[in-house]
Amino acid sequence: MIQGFNPRTGKPAGEPVAETPGADVDAAVAAAAEALPAWAALADEDRARALEAVADALDERTKELAALADEETALGDTRLTGEVGRTTGQLRLFAGVLRDGRYHDVAESPAGGGIPEIERISHPVGPVAVFAASNFPFAFSVMGGDTASALAAGCPVVVKAHEGHPSTSDLTAQIAQQALASAGAPAGVFALIHGVDAGLQLLKHPDIAAAGFTGSTAGGLALAKICAEREVPIPFFGELGAVNPVVVLPGAATQRGADIATGYAGSLTLGAGQFCTNPGLLFVPAQDEALRGAVADAVTESSGAPMLSERIYSGYEAALAEIEAHPAVTSVAAGTTGEGPWGATPRLFATTLEEFAADTEVLAKERFGPAGLLITYPSAEELLPVLAQLGGNLVGAVHGDPGDQADLATARQVIAVFQRTVGRIVWNGWPTGVAVNAAQHHGGPYPATTAPATTSVGSAAIRRWLVPVAYQGLPAELLPAQLAPAADEG
Repeated sequence: MIQGFNPRTGKPAGEPVAETPGADVDAAVAAAAEALPAWAALADEDRARALEAVADALDERTKELAALADEETALGDTRLTGEVGRTTGQLRLFAGVLRDGRYHDVAESPAGGGIPEIERISHPVGPVAVFAASNFPFAFSVMGGDTASALAAGCPVVVKAHEGHPSTSDLTAQIAQQALASAGAPAGVFALIHGVDAGLQLLKHPDIAAAGFTGSTAGGLALAKICAEREVPIPFFGELGAVNPVVVLPGAATQRGADIATGYAGSLTLGAGQFCTNPGLLFVPAQDEALRGAVADAVTESSGAPMLSERIYSGYEAALAEIEAHPAVTSVAAGTTGEGPWGATPRLFATTLEEFAADTEVLAKERFGPAGLLITYPSAEELLPVLAQLGGNLVGAVHGDPGDQADLATARQVIAVFQRTVGRIVWNGWPTGVAVNAAQHHGGPYPATTAPATTSVGSAAIRRWLVPVAYQGLPAELLPAQLAPAADEG
C-alpha cells in the first residue's frame, strides 16, 4: 500500500492506496493503444471541448482538491487553490491551441524541377507515459502540463502517480475520467497507476511511445536509461532540476541593494526551496560589502516551511552537510526553521569566484531546498568564463541598472553566455514564477532537461508529443484530412 503523510506532523494523511498490479498496468496501456486511433482522429474542436470539460470539473471541486492536497503536502490552501487554477488554465490553454490549429505544422512544397509535390503534417506519437512530480500536486501531476499537452496532441496518457500525494492523485484522476467520458472521449484515453514497479513496467511497455518526467536528476536519468535501452527506444522528456544562477552587476548593487537582497531571499525560500527554479547561485560584486550583508540579513529574517517528505528533507540535510564541510565555503546566515519534523531551515553560504571555479562539481550542485550560495566576483572579465562552465540550467537572471552604461555592457556579455546555457533569461527579476503562455520556454541544456529544444510549460509543450510525416506525390483522396483541402487548392 502507498500512504501519504502530512509534512506538518509526519503522520499518515489521506487514505492508503494500493499499488497497481502488473496485469492492470498492461490493461491500462492496452486500453490506451486501443483508444489512440479514435482520440487522434477526433476533430480539434471535440478534443478542445473534452479538455475544457476536465477543467470545468476540476474547478467545481477546487476546495475539496486543495484541502486533500494540503493534508498530503502542507503547501497551504492559498497556494494549492491557485495551483488548481493554474492546472485548469493549462487545460484551457491547450484547448485554444487546438482551435488555433497551427500545431499541425503543415508545410507544402509544390511539384517542380523534377521534384514531386510534398506535404508534411505532424501526427500524435502514440500512448504517452507521464511521471507526476512531488512539488506540484496539480500543475505538474496527474492532469498537469505533460498530461494536458499530450492529450491535446491526440495521445492517450497513462500517469504514474507520485507517492507523496496518492489520495490527491486518485481524486484528480476520478474527476478527469468522468469528465472525459461525459465529453465523449474514448475509453482508455486516460488512466492512473500507482507504485514504483508499476511505473517501471509502464515505461518498458512496447506500446508506450514517449514519456514525460519532472523530478530529480538521479531519478530522471535512471528512467531515461530505461527508455534508451528498450528494444525500441522512445523519447524521454525529463525536467531534472537546476541551480539557476543570478548575476548582480555593480550598478544595480549600488542603486537597489536592499531590494535585491529581499527579493533573493523570497525567491530562494519560496515553496521551502522546492521549486526547480529557485535561485541556488547568487553572483555579487566582491567590492560591495553592503549587498552581501543585506542578503545575509534577509536570509536570517526568512522562515522555512515543512518539506514535502522525509526523503526530500533527508536529502536537503545531507546537501547542507556536504557544503558546510567544504573548506572553501563559509556559512553566513540561517533563517527560522519550518514547523514539523521535516521543517527546512533557510541557509546562505558564501565563497569566492576563484574557489567556486576550482570545484564546480560540488559547489554548483542543486541543493533541493532553501539553500543558497553567494559567490563574490572581482570583475566581469573573470566572471564570464566561470558562468560559461556551469552546466545547463532552466533560468539565468541578471540584475543591472538600466541607466548605467557599464552595467548594460556587462549585461550583454552575461546574456550572451546565458543564451548557450539556460532556457529562460530574466532581467531584474527572479527565476521563480513561470508564466503559462505561448512564449514560455521551461527547458534548458543538460542537466536541466534531457531535451533542451522542448518546453514542459506553455503552448509549445504540445510539440513533444507530435511526429512529422511527409507525403510525397499522394493524390488528394489519400492525404490526411488536414492536407487534402490544401492539395485541392494547389
